[in-house]
Amino acid sequence: MTDQPTVTAHTAGEASSTNRRSLLKHLTATGVGLGLSGLASSALAGGAPGPMKMGLNEKTFRMGVIGPAELSLITSQIAVARATNANAREFARFELREAIAVTTVLKELKTPVPPMDAKARATLARIQSAPDGKDFDTVYIMAQHDNHVFLQQLATAYLANTTPNEPTFPEQQGRHLATLALNQFTEHVELTARILKELQA
Repeated sequence: MTDQPTVTAHTAGEASSTNRRSLLKHLTATGVGLGLSGLASSALAGGAPGPMKMGLNEKTFRMGVIGPAELSLITSQIAVARATNANAREFARFELREAIAVTTVLKELKTPVPPMDAKARATLARIQSAPDGKDFDTVYIMAQHDNHVFLQQLATAYLANTTPNEPTFPEQQGRHLATLALNQFTEHVELTARILKELQA
């Protein structure tokens, strides 16, 4: 078994912050993240995201979700077959169903699927190459934790930029989608944090 860095609450937090920065920079670079500067600043500071007042609409929300959801689907398919920790394996099954549902809905809404960026490719390669057992489970669950923290912050920022009485149907639809998704994103942030603690015990 190859050596892997010990996962602690501190290192998990550092990895989470680093991955959020990379995802936010990627979104901004591709035009998806216009208006996400406040969220990026908050993530860099390690705090909760503030309300976004410019540029974050239902289209940018959908485009921000579909890339991470596609990566989650691919990695969870791998984890369903390879995870050995009971809770990690169960989470992978839950996450795979969620990712299939989310990507199906987003594609039906004509959301374009972006090509996998360098960070996503590195995450996938790290999961594919991790030795079976605790190493694999830790790499997979840490990636899922980082992914869901980002998605949680994105949904929170989008909802802060809308109102319950949005004047257009797409924005109303986007708000409903984000409201439902935020519950799942938050739940999975908490679940992955607990599983990481179990894996590092």
